[in-house]
Amino acid sequence: MNNKQLLASTALAVALSTVVTAPAQAASKEKCYGVALAGQNDCGNLAGTHSCAGQSTLDNDAGEWKLVAKGTCEDIGGLLKAAAKKRFENKKSN
Repeated sequence: MNNKQLLASTALAVALSTVVTAPAQAASKEKCYGVALAGQNDCGNLAGTHSCAGQSTLDNDAGEWKLVAKGTCEDIGGLLKAAAKKRFENKKSN
C-alpha cells in the first residue's frame, strides 16, 4: 500500500468513526439555557438574533445555550428548553 492509499484509508476511517460516534455523544447531552458566558454559546438563541456559536453578548442569558451532560442542566442553574422559552416569552410580553 502506498502513502496516498494509506492516507486516504485513514481519512475515511476517521470520517466514518466521527459519523458513528457523533449521534451517541449527542444523545448523552442536552441543551442548557442560561449558563453560557458571553461569546461561549453553542449555537443560535431563542430570540433569533443570531444563529451561530460564540455570538452571545451577555453572561447567563436565558436565551443562549450550551450542551451539557444529560441530567445536569438544572443542577448547574440552567433551564431546559421549555422553561427557557416560557421565560423568554414572558420577558417579551412585559
